[in-house]
Order: sequence, then structure tokens, then C-alpha cells
Amino acid sequence: MDFLPVFMQLNGRDCLVVGGGEVASRKAALLIDAGATVHVRAPVLSASLQDSLAASRIQHRTGQFEATDVKGMTLVIAATDDATVNTAVHAAATAQQTPVNVVDDPDLCTFIMPSIVDRSPVIAAVSTGGSSPVLARMIRSRLETMIPSAYGRLAKMTADFREKVKARFDKPSDRRLFWERILQGSVAEMVFAGRDAEAEKIIQQTLDAPDAMQQEVGEVYLVGGGPGDPDLLTFRALRLMQQADVIVHDRLVSKEVLDLSRRDAERIYVGKERAYHAVPQEDINQLLVRLAKEGKRVCRLKGGDPFIFGRGGEEIDTLAEEGIPFQVVPGITAAAGASSYTGIPLTHRDYSQSVVFATGHLKDGTINLNWPALAQPNQTVVFYMGLVGIGTICAKLIEHGMPADTPIALVQKATTPEQRLFTGDLASMPAVVERENIKAPTLIIVGNVIKLHEKLNWYDESAYWGVESA
Repeated sequence: MDFLPVFMQLNGRDCLVVGGGEVASRKAALLIDAGATVHVRAPVLSASLQDSLAASRIQHRTGQFEATDVKGMTLVIAATDDATVNTAVHAAATAQQTPVNVVDDPDLCTFIMPSIVDRSPVIAAVSTGGSSPVLARMIRSRLETMIPSAYGRLAKMTADFREKVKARFDKPSDRRLFWERILQGSVAEMVFAGRDAEAEKIIQQTLDAPDAMQQEVGEVYLVGGGPGDPDLLTFRALRLMQQADVIVHDRLVSKEVLDLSRRDAERIYVGKERAYHAVPQEDINQLLVRLAKEGKRVCRLKGGDPFIFGRGGEEIDTLAEEGIPFQVVPGITAAAGASSYTGIPLTHRDYSQSVVFATGHLKDGTINLNWPALAQPNQTVVFYMGLVGIGTICAKLIEHGMPADTPIALVQKATTPEQRLFTGDLASMPAVVERENIKAPTLIIVGNVIKLHEKLNWYDESAYWGVESA
């Protein structure tokens, strides 16, 4: 171990930054965030340092560095592009046994500035001993995805209850078990969801209970898995998928997304296809209730977004009636994914000033929609689950005033390596679907924005089977 990881208390302490450029500004900002009194020694200050000076966040010493500048400082940072000055700063600091960091010169450092994940009061720091700052930043970026931004609030909340927990549990082992339950259970999830008052109430109720370690009801996470590309998952979705005890998933969740869930979690398939439901919706609702009442953390993983033709509202309605804790994590809906990965913007000021999402398959099996509203000019219409009814969709739009040559696109398995795009117009698309071997899941986009596809398509077409046009 080349450097001992140490967190230093700098609140109200004098610290020196030598240099007036942007690198010096960034180092000064970190010291300011740590509560230090920052002195900057430089002939000229960058614009950002001038702003900090105007806001009284730093003190400026003009002119060139002098060895006496180090006197009384808790630590020193040299951030100039002059090797002679940097060496002089190092010599002066070490002579007074003051910790010194010379940016981009590990040999002149007695301490290293790590890459920081700041969830104050929770702080994670990553260092490569100065050998590869870029690698340290990459590792920090990975940690950023794993550590929710609300961990700081959670830490402050637990600090407020520390003495009460000590008074409640005599044994350190009991205190440890209590905090493990709190920090890995529904209380933590409430804080992450911004429900701090409820979380505090549950902690207090748990402490007041005759048996504070009794089994609690589990929780359901209604998670949007996005359109297929696992890189499109949100940080929260990934975190909940990796901590759930059970994954209840649909047919539209891609294998790549499902593979990111916790390896040892139980997986229950409840997929639906047209005219065939592996598990009826009411049974799915009751399954979620049963699993949660068994104390399990349940991830209800849906393709796209749970609240856009995902029947998520029906499921959480049942959970609310049964008093089951739940949270909803939005996902990128299929329309947004298909639009982005085909270079077809859903809105554009020259072509479309509004966008409408519609389902091509109603509960009663019909597609009896508000066709006059859907056939409006300067509007993009997106149909979910419309492959089987494509003939009716095109005919009805034409019947209600939409020109027969209006562009239409059909996107199969959007955002995945199997993505395929078919373009045409309202008059020709039914024949294209009949001729080609097109399979669900598919999305239908109608509107003049499709004209922008060839110009705006950025997705590497070699990553999928091909683009076909009618």
C-alpha cells in the first residue's frame, strides 16, 4: 500500500493552493466543500477563482510563491504548470512537515487527492496512488451508479437514532442486526424515494415494538426495464433488481436486462402475449401481495415503462389496498427507445408539434379508438401492440382524413441487436407486414417525422439485421 487512506478534518483550517488556473480552481473547490479556509497564491486568477474571491470563498495572495506562504497551513496543494514553482512548494511544505500534493507529480506528493463519491456524510474515495487518475475516475463512475444519492440523508437519519438504539439494545450484536435490517429494508428504500418522515416513523415504531427484531412485511418494486438495451436502465432500477429476493417479469423484458438482476433471486415468469396470458392479471396482483407478505423483496420487472400500457396502475392499486409497501421506478418507454434508435424524433418543430401514444389492442380485443383525434395534422402517433391490427389502423387513419401517403414506420425489437425497421406509407404498410416475417414486439410510428430517419439515424446498423423500406 503506497498511501494510507485517511480522511482529514479541515473545517475552519487554513489550506494553501498555489496556482491560479482551472486545475487550481477545482482543487480549491474541494477544499471549500470540506469547510477549509482557502488561501490561493497566484499572480493572476482564472474566471472561476475570481468568482470565488468575489463571493468571499477564498483569500487571494498576489505575486509569486514564497516559502513563508506555507507557515500555519494544514495542507498545501501546488497546481501550477511551472515545475520550478511546484518543486519549491514541495520543498517548503516538507521542510515544515506539512502535507503537500503536487498535481500530476506523484513523486512530489505526500498525500494524494482521490476521486470522490460525495454522499455526505458518506464519502467514498478512490485512488491509484497517482499512477492513473483516469482509472480512478472510471472506478468512481462505477461506484456512482451503485451508491444512491440519498445515502447521505440515510446516514444522518441513523445518526439521529444511534443513542436510542443503544438504549434499546444492550448487546452490540443486537444493535448490528437491527441496523442491518433497517439499512437493507423498506426504511432505506423510503429514504431513497424521498419519504423521510415515514422512514423515521417506522424506525421509531420498530424500537417501540415488544420484539423489535420480528419479521416485517416485504416490499414490491415496480420497475421499468426499458425497451431492451440494458444500458438504458436507470441507476435505481439496477440497484433494486440486484437486491430483490424475487423477480416477477414479463415477456417484453429482454434477456440482457433480466441477466442484470440478482443471480440467486427466484425468477417467476408471468408473460403475456395476444390472446394468451401465462398468468392472468388478477393472479399476478395476488402473487405480488403473497410474496410481500412472506417478507420478500419483490421486483416486478416490466418492459418499457410500467405506467405506459404496462398495467402498473392496476398492480399497485391492489398493493395499496393490502397495505403492501411499494415504489415505482420509471423506465424508458418503447416509443422513446424506438424513436431514438431509428433517428425518428417524436416531435420536430417543422413536422410535428405533438405526439400521442395509443394502444392497438384494447381490453375487449378491438381497436375502437378516437380516430378523428388521432388523424390530426402536424402530429406524431405511436401505436403500441398494433402489429395484428395494422390493416385496420392504416385504413381508419385514412378514412378520418390522414393522407394515404403519410409516412409510417414499424420498429421490431427496438434498441436490441435484433432491431429491424420497416418504412412506408399508410397505403403500403399493410402489404409490407403481410410480405415480411415481422414478429412482436413491434412499435408503429405514424407522421412526417419519419422523413428525418435517413438524416438523423445514428445507431450502428451493423448491430442489427438491417433496415428495410417498403
